[in-house]
Amino acid sequence: MTLPKDNVLNRFRFGPGLLMVLALWGFLSHTQAVRAADAPLSFTNDVEPVLTKAGCSIGACHAKAGSGQNGFQLSLLGLEPRDDYEHMVKADRGRRLSIANPDQSLILKKASGQLPHGGGVRLKRDSAGYAVIRKWIEQGMPFGAANEPTLVSFEVQPGRNTVPPMGQQQLKALAHYSDGTVRDVTSTALFESNDKAMADVDTEGLVKVSDIAGKAAVMVRYQGRVAVFSAAIPLGAVVDSVPPSKNFVDDFVFANLKELGIPPSPLCDDATFLRRVSLDIGGRLPTEEETKAFLASNDPNKRDQAIEELLRSPDYADFFAAKWTALLKNRRDDASDLVSNFAFHAWVRDSLLSNKPYDQFVREILAATGTVIGNPPVAWYKRVKEPKNQIEDVAQLFLGVRMQCAQCHHHPFERWSQDDYYSLAAFFTQVGRKPSPVRGEDLIFHKRGVATATNIKTGAALRPAALGDVIPEIAPDQDPRLKLVDWMSSPKNPFFAKALVNRYWKHFFQRGLIEPEDDIRDSNPATNPELLAALEKHFLESGFDLKEMVRVITRSNAYQLSAIPTPSNVKDRQNYSRYYTRRLQAEVLLDAIDRVTGSSTDFTNLPAGTRAVALPDNSYNRSSPFLRVFGRPEGESVCECERVQSSSLGQSLHLINAADIKAKLADANGRAERLAKEERPAEDKVRDLYLATFSRQPSSDELKTAVEYLAQVPTGADGMPVDSQRASRENFQDLLWAMINSKEFLFNH
Repeated sequence: MTLPKDNVLNRFRFGPGLLMVLALWGFLSHTQAVRAADAPLSFTNDVEPVLTKAGCSIGACHAKAGSGQNGFQLSLLGLEPRDDYEHMVKADRGRRLSIANPDQSLILKKASGQLPHGGGVRLKRDSAGYAVIRKWIEQGMPFGAANEPTLVSFEVQPGRNTVPPMGQQQLKALAHYSDGTVRDVTSTALFESNDKAMADVDTEGLVKVSDIAGKAAVMVRYQGRVAVFSAAIPLGAVVDSVPPSKNFVDDFVFANLKELGIPPSPLCDDATFLRRVSLDIGGRLPTEEETKAFLASNDPNKRDQAIEELLRSPDYADFFAAKWTALLKNRRDDASDLVSNFAFHAWVRDSLLSNKPYDQFVREILAATGTVIGNPPVAWYKRVKEPKNQIEDVAQLFLGVRMQCAQCHHHPFERWSQDDYYSLAAFFTQVGRKPSPVRGEDLIFHKRGVATATNIKTGAALRPAALGDVIPEIAPDQDPRLKLVDWMSSPKNPFFAKALVNRYWKHFFQRGLIEPEDDIRDSNPATNPELLAALEKHFLESGFDLKEMVRVITRSNAYQLSAIPTPSNVKDRQNYSRYYTRRLQAEVLLDAIDRVTGSSTDFTNLPAGTRAVALPDNSYNRSSPFLRVFGRPEGESVCECERVQSSSLGQSLHLINAADIKAKLADANGRAERLAKEERPAEDKVRDLYLATFSRQPSSDELKTAVEYLAQVPTGADGMPVDSQRASRENFQDLLWAMINSKEFLFNH
């Protein structure tokens, strides 16, 4: 081997000088390696992530509320390292750790399966995690140096990417520390997919996507920090034509479909649109007269005009009042609640009918004072009495933030801490109550004084503070609730307008841009963030106009797409390539059956003909088996999930054979009886039935089948044909029964 002349080693000619250099290099390298191996480990930065990754710090294991598991207690997801250290090292006389022989430490022997362990093997003896804990015990179990680097930020790489169907993406988790160092913590980070049917992820951050096109997210957690990887999974089909854009909603929906290669379904026909929009805005079927006029009209703007007519109608106010009063817990638990239930429902309905700005609507509820007679919004305080319940409801309903977890510990999926929880609760600690002249009703007032709430863990008295923001100091004579609503309604607020537009989007499209609709957080990204931002901006610029939000959504061609899937978009469940069908709500379905059968349902203490969607509270569920079976909410929570929208066997049996359905079909003043008595061609009667039930004309085959059935003469119990009048009546009842049991009737499509 010949070395270049200018190489310094050449001077030694591979003699003693070279050997000396090589020996010195080897000694230094060995010394550095020993120092790295002997570097003191940190409980927070090194040990806690291993415990969390191994699953020791989950609620079902040693982070179980109260006493952990078998006396060994850790904080949830390792969010309290100091407490975990004290419990691990000092509790139970330190029996879990052995400095003299680290491998004999109880924590390692159980975690590695050498001793019986209810959680099974969590750390194999040859794993890096086992080695870290063993080395830490060997070093004397230090908590860490006072000046050790602290975690300042956390990221996942890549943050977003397009992954082909059935493809893979390896993620890398990086922790940034206060000393400027960056550590690859992929092996100790936690990975969780928000939709495993679309994208699954293993413990090492390898994402495997399915053949379902759309947007999926993977949440990555490390030491209380959260980062998100967003995967776009394209279908790859050619989208060569989409309906024309009517507004910005279409721009963003169709741009997303083009990016993903998901062709949209065509626009729905006029009959489908009218039925759909009448159910979604007015909570009712269109009348036969409305349907005939709409189908006969050649006005190119007739769809927009139908939307405006519905928004002006009392049906809109009735329907959305039912939605809001359930979320606001307008619940009757006692006869004395009658006054407040009716007053609050009427106030909500009138607010919607007059199109009161949403920020004002919320302000009048949260800052309400007085009695329910003089100021009905105070009824909210009757059901939501404690400050912690008030802030939890306000955060979830109006901000889309679930704060319940932060009452006891740092939120596992968010940045909110216990201090954030109690600082928000402090806005309501100065709400005073005293009895009013109305039985069972309180007078609500603001108590003068400094508003504080006590953190139950630290004992700290916390002043009112908004989520992630600063509130100017509140004087003792100022009502903190007003300051809260000022912050909420600010255009800079990142939650208030976004929560509303996402909630309304779900109302019309079945699925929120963020799902669930009241769980807005960085680790739960929107499937179309650009559209969500545009809707939020439009809502703010409109002055919190609720009707305008309904208008801009329902006028879009995205809303007016057909519900019939194409071969290319049949698997799509989140990108709105078609209208997603859903079962009619309990009240809407009962009203629809009443209208079609011509037999109304009577409700106690309400005028005859009152629609089910106009019921003021939950008490009517007890007297209506139909409303109970079909899932009308009881107003127990602020979650839309309380309303049951899924189908069940009980619902099918009720529609098929329940006494109330039979009575409506056989009503002496009902539609079947009237049609049986009318001297008109059977074809005309069938057409009217289809208009009333499906808001469309029957096809030629449907008309032929129905007319032939109506012409049949059934036989009685004696085997003899029944008289013609009875035969006609029973045939119309059977036809109606079949129609109201059809999917076309039971679903909005």
